[in-house]
Amino acid sequence: MKFLKAEKLEKSIGVKVLWRDLSFSIIEGEKIGIVGINGSGKSTLLKVLRGLDGVDAGEIISPKDYSIAYLSQEPTFDPEIPVLEQVLSSPNPVNETVKKYEQVTELLSESPEDERLQQEYFRLCKEMDLLEGWDVATRAKTVLSKLGIQDYHAKVGTLSGGQRKRVALAEVLLTPADLLLLDEPTNHLDVDMIDWLQEELNRTQEAVLFVTHDRYFLDKVATKIFEIADGKLYSYIGNYESYLEQKALREEEELLRQEKARNLYRRELAWIKRGAKARSTKQKARIQRFEQLEDSLEKKVKDQMTLSANTTRLGKDVIEMVDCFKAFGEKKILDHFSLLVKPKDRIGIAGGNGCGKSTLLNIIAGKETLDKGTIRIGQTVKIAYFTQDSVDLDDNKRIIEYVRETRDSLQLEGKSVSASQLLERFLFPLSMQGNFIRTLSGGEKKRLYLLKLLMEEPNVLLLDEPTNDLDTETLTILEDFLEDFQGVVIAVSHDRYFLDKVCDQLLIFKGNGVIDKYFGSFSEYLKMAGKTLERTNQREAKKEEAPKASGKEKKKISYLEKKEWEEIDGKIADTEAKLAQIREEMALSGSDYAKLENLMQEEQRLSGELERLIERWAYLSELFDS
Repeated sequence: MKFLKAEKLEKSIGVKVLWRDLSFSIIEGEKIGIVGINGSGKSTLLKVLRGLDGVDAGEIISPKDYSIAYLSQEPTFDPEIPVLEQVLSSPNPVNETVKKYEQVTELLSESPEDERLQQEYFRLCKEMDLLEGWDVATRAKTVLSKLGIQDYHAKVGTLSGGQRKRVALAEVLLTPADLLLLDEPTNHLDVDMIDWLQEELNRTQEAVLFVTHDRYFLDKVATKIFEIADGKLYSYIGNYESYLEQKALREEEELLRQEKARNLYRRELAWIKRGAKARSTKQKARIQRFEQLEDSLEKKVKDQMTLSANTTRLGKDVIEMVDCFKAFGEKKILDHFSLLVKPKDRIGIAGGNGCGKSTLLNIIAGKETLDKGTIRIGQTVKIAYFTQDSVDLDDNKRIIEYVRETRDSLQLEGKSVSASQLLERFLFPLSMQGNFIRTLSGGEKKRLYLLKLLMEEPNVLLLDEPTNDLDTETLTILEDFLEDFQGVVIAVSHDRYFLDKVCDQLLIFKGNGVIDKYFGSFSEYLKMAGKTLERTNQREAKKEEAPKASGKEKKKISYLEKKEWEEIDGKIADTEAKLAQIREEMALSGSDYAKLENLMQEEQRLSGELERLIERWAYLSELFDS
């Protein structure tokens, strides 16, 4: 059994220590989720294990033939490489043959009479048979299709950012490896895709180490949780639910230890106040121990994030939209859409990519105008808009300067709290507050952006994909805050867990201006619908998400694929007939065990061939229907 072992890893970035003395092992078949606040070094740990970043101390031990496949948050590709070639880029004879076969097939579709290409095509077909390349090609196309990529010959550079992330995920899943390292694999995936990926990872025999903010995904995939906190790694056996239970027990034990430490602290403090003189070695040791104890207790108090804010008074009139229309060219976003928002409403917005969810928030926020219809915003409404891009963050500003642009202090719970103290509540200690914003991780920037919005004391929160890049701890605190928030929350999200916890009514965007309204949780909606909402608008979302490189709206069908489609029904029928005949002979073979063994082998071969033909038929059927 192969395994990877990390021993006493240490890593710092500038003056910030990410972790010290990190030791763990990853055994074949384990599915390990990593959690921890943003900036704790989760993504850095994946890069270190992949060999893309170094450590200050420690070592990583694994067999010489140990292989690792890595999905980064922002993958980079050669823009001229076709999608299928990219996902089969792992160097091995089978992949090379499949790529050559696909290249020749594409060329032959453009020049079907070219004899040289025909000869090369038939040579590659034999090589595909020999190396079982058909299975690899079918598997690659199936994975791409499940991830919403249909044009396998499109250049990677023509794809949107979300599609490129899905191509990178497909490449990792198709790369033979002992360990898969996945950094936010569910970003840019809809509910169907996430469900499929869960099943895929649960089936795989490889070890998987992944970072994700999707707590349902974490719960269904993880067999172990690594938590990085205070520069240390805590390991918990089980899924996310088990982790929460075990962490609660650990923190209870920690509280008991802290109480004992406080009692000791009081005794030491009394001794110090009596005027202890640092004359003897014993007295010096006691004073030093007192100082260490004091620092430890202060740190425990400080390293707790709290999220609280005042809310400006909100009247009865909040937001009303009546008979609204909005379109971009021929693409409808709103069609006869009406909405009445009441005080304390919690509205979740979900749907396929490109359906107009963010556009609705932009209209409410006044960043977009309606083509027709009316929108009325109440006089007491004070909106804070949490966008996906956090557009107003200037990387060249210092953290404390950015926050003070809103105000120097805030009245919370009857006390004046300074901007610096607010930053500390949001886990930005004094030592960080003078740093430039560009030194922060993506999640830390989102946390800072959220703090600034809450300092404006809004009574209507518009949240566009708030869970992206935020760690699970911050998300939990945000959700608790929203539960107590006295204003209105309208949130766009793909995060099922977040929608279930925060929202009690939904707007489901189905595309072409069709929007369903549902009162209840997102999980209840999915059960009621009997199918996931993204599939309803699958084709439209795919077309809208990718920029059109050459005016083609669907994959070009090759000459050979047309020919294969014409013949495949007959091949399936012939194979089924042969299988029926073999099974009949098996029933009549009696005690002739030699003959029976041969028949069983032939039945197994034909069953595999029939399965391959049916998968190919399904692929070609989708191709010709699109």
